[in-house]
Amino acid sequence: MITITAVIRVRKGYEQTMAQALLEVAEHVRANEPNTIGFHISQDAQDPCLFATYERFTDRASMDLHNNSDVVARFFGIAKPILDGDVILITANEISAKA
Repeated sequence: MITITAVIRVRKGYEQTMAQALLEVAEHVRANEPNTIGFHISQDAQDPCLFATYERFTDRASMDLHNNSDVVARFFGIAKPILDGDVILITANEISAKA
């Protein structure tokens, strides 16, 4: 299993824009990516400008299919102008999970 954790900070006032953009990706994943095992979105309870995603893929090909999809490209088109700093991405091999 391959995972991606993304930490995303947006400028104040763009919290809803980011939430909606992430939810659009999640809907696409649900409908079109059977080998994306999980796509989780969180918004920090204390700092609503801070988001995190946790994504689980069966293999690298599934991850590449997701990352190269039109919906992810559209997401970054929306996200780039409203980001407050760089997105932190951690791509890893999962070593343990409770399903």
